Amino acid sequence: MTTTPLAERLRPRSLEDYIGQTHLVGSEGIIRRMIETGRVNSFILWGPPGVGKTTLARIMASQTEVPFYTLSAVTSGVKEVREVLARCEADARSMFVKGRPILFIDEIHRFNKSQQDSLLGAVEKGTVTLIGATTENPSFEVIRPLLSRAQVYTLKPLELEDLENLLERALTQDEVLKKRKFDIKSKDALFRFAGGDARKLLNIIDLIEQSTPDGETVVIDDDVVTSRLQQNPAAYDRNGEMHYDIISAFIKSIRGSDPQAAVYWLARMVAGGEDPAFIARRLVILAAEDIGLANPNALLLANATFDALNKIGWPEGRIILSECAIYLANSPKSNSAYMAIGEALNAVEKTGNLPVPLHLRNAPTKLMADLGYHQGYKYAHDFEGNYVKQQYLPSELEGSRFWQPGNNPSEAKMQQRLDSLNS
Repeated sequence: MTTTPLAERLRPRSLEDYIGQTHLVGSEGIIRRMIETGRVNSFILWGPPGVGKTTLARIMASQTEVPFYTLSAVTSGVKEVREVLARCEADARSMFVKGRPILFIDEIHRFNKSQQDSLLGAVEKGTVTLIGATTENPSFEVIRPLLSRAQVYTLKPLELEDLENLLERALTQDEVLKKRKFDIKSKDALFRFAGGDARKLLNIIDLIEQSTPDGETVVIDDDVVTSRLQQNPAAYDRNGEMHYDIISAFIKSIRGSDPQAAVYWLARMVAGGEDPAFIARRLVILAAEDIGLANPNALLLANATFDALNKIGWPEGRIILSECAIYLANSPKSNSAYMAIGEALNAVEKTGNLPVPLHLRNAPTKLMADLGYHQGYKYAHDFEGNYVKQQYLPSELEGSRFWQPGNNPSEAKMQQRLDSLNS
């Protein structure tokens, strides 16, 4: 009898066995092209648990036949990073190594700034190809210099068709399951509990198979799945991913202005031993994304909550988190700032590096002044009300509107001021 979990037994060893993420590994996918050409650049895989981040990194190393090193941000410090980088540098100089070593860092978002800084030199010099995996938005969790050296690729939860294919493969190809008789009567609960997570799906199947006596048919239906998971609610969550489901419910409850649900999900995380800093970081993000300009004080309170946790510690810190969650749930909501930066980024992507209007440029040298830099610029404080109308956008985007005020008193007041200035 094997003790290796089903998820590990079925871990794909090649792209042909890899399920999902066709936008990256399909015939035109960038990662497939990297593997086929053997030219792998540093990148970060961002996506929820159980969608194949680690597996994809291992496949890349295997199929490109280069040395592969792994670090976990949970257990590794700067010392361990430097030791691995030293081995990578030795490999890079070796005439027997085909290409640059790959350094895979799981949960790279848990590295602090100094740990991430220690990677920069090796990545920049090409000593190592960095592949990071994260479930957190790299824009918030990875330092800017590292982001500029590593492309970010987003992985998606597995779709229903992917889960169907994975189930079929498990029942027909796994060395243990293919010896058992299965009766699949319904799959709704199975796929619902899996939630687009391949590991969860396989862990549920593993649990049901192991709890069915030898010689009996393994029955999978909604009742069986629900009852088995209630008996062992962590069975499909062996690596601690349930907090991603609960943090999602927590965030959506606050966004939906339900303080009762927000406190309940907060209590679930507190009782489950969730990292308080993880909760606090998400509250800071939510304050900017979902409340924003409707109540700018929300971001101040969320940031103060993060700082106070570091000062107060645990368990008293749970009170601070509760206060913040209730305040944010009761705040008016607006995502106008979130939408505005998204619209502006779309414009940048479409129009490229448009030149800065000459009058907005500084002229620290005579040559720049002779070329017209800064000429015609109007200093706002020299005018009544500290305002003067002039062009600030590139000519090609003149008149564009990226920020649209939300339907709340705070932003209505902002819009009224703008209207009065331009009247």
